[in-house]
Amino acid sequence: MTGVKNNGTLAHILVVDDDTRLRRLIQKYLKEQGFLVTGAPSAKDGRRHMESIQFDLIILDVMMPGEDGMSFAGSIRETNDIPILMLTAMGEAEYRIQGLERGVDDYMGKPFEPRELILRVNAILRRTPPPPDDSQHELSFGECRYDIARNTLIRNGARVHLTSAEAILLRTLAMNANMPVQRNKLSNDESGQANPRTIDVQVTRLRRKIESDPRQPRYLQTVRGTGYLLRTD
Repeated sequence: MTGVKNNGTLAHILVVDDDTRLRRLIQKYLKEQGFLVTGAPSAKDGRRHMESIQFDLIILDVMMPGEDGMSFAGSIRETNDIPILMLTAMGEAEYRIQGLERGVDDYMGKPFEPRELILRVNAILRRTPPPPDDSQHELSFGECRYDIARNTLIRNGARVHLTSAEAILLRTLAMNANMPVQRNKLSNDESGQANPRTIDVQVTRLRRKIESDPRQPRYLQTVRGTGYLLRTD
């Protein structure tokens, strides 16, 4: 099944590419296939997203301004074994070897067929072992239960539909449960700049799905001067 990992949970992919048009096309296609997707125009922005979100796979371009994909892949491998699929317009064997030496799991040259990209993503996810059990925990708050690994929200026994933005927001808050999270770390804006109004609107919508009285939130709380906090039972 497309969009899920080999343990049946929803996969979240980070796409790092400075080509805005290509990045958005990749994001659109992955979302249509059922994946959660976050985009970043640079290694710096990709690293910022990784500080607050646990991704299942990174699609990474080689040639980017500032820190290039090779360097970023190498720095990721120093502390993280997340799968990496590298994209490049350079087809020479030397670049493929450099990527593999830095721990890249697979390699695709540009241009590429979207269907092949999905096949390769699914193949990588099938080969990736599931996370340890201690990362697959569930949080409870009021009438709701939230499974972080599966990224599913259950309220009064029924599954609650979350948009992609809401799912990313809730997962970020859940992974920092009972601690304030700054607005800029809650932003899923591709520019890397937090849009307070957009985040506030997403929080308001999410409260309607979580709180008994969204106007007086008990669980998804505002932290003045900082951002938001998800309080669990």
